Amino acid sequence: MRRFIRLLTPLLAGLCTAALAGEFNTPIDMRVKGGTTYYVPGQIAGAGAVELMVDTGSGYMTINEDILETLRAGGQVRFLRTLRGRLANGNELNVPVYLLESVSIGDACWLHDVEAAVFPGNTRPILGLNVLQRAAPFIFSFEPPRLVLSHCDGATPPQAAEVAALQTD
Repeated sequence: MRRFIRLLTPLLAGLCTAALAGEFNTPIDMRVKGGTTYYVPGQIAGAGAVELMVDTGSGYMTINEDILETLRAGGQVRFLRTLRGRLANGNELNVPVYLLESVSIGDACWLHDVEAAVFPGNTRPILGLNVLQRAAPFIFSFEPPRLVLSHCDGATPPQAAEVAALQTD
């Protein structure tokens, strides 16, 4: 029995280490505006580069109507449902929720099939908790201003990953 336990212990230790190895491995530098607002660079597949305001008080990622129209034109978005949301000022608003093909946070963290609420007008895109939870656990650091993510779907855009796979075949 002791021999079995001695053999089993290193195996279990290795499994625990492997489970933790993917955590906190994707640092994204944030830009501070006004001393209290933090932004990360990002991309929305089909819409291009965006600057995402990091908002842990927002339940959903948000995009604006201009981004939605660009995604619709390319067929890279699908309507899911209408959501009744409460804004920071207390007002309530019905907003459509769409499924985006993929979104990057920084250059190193791509997430696929991301839900985003669409706000009217030309509002800034927001990185909300529904996306941050998918990359959790995460660290929001003030000094230096950095977001460190744990679980990304990939480090390259989906199209680039598909092209790379075809080139190696």
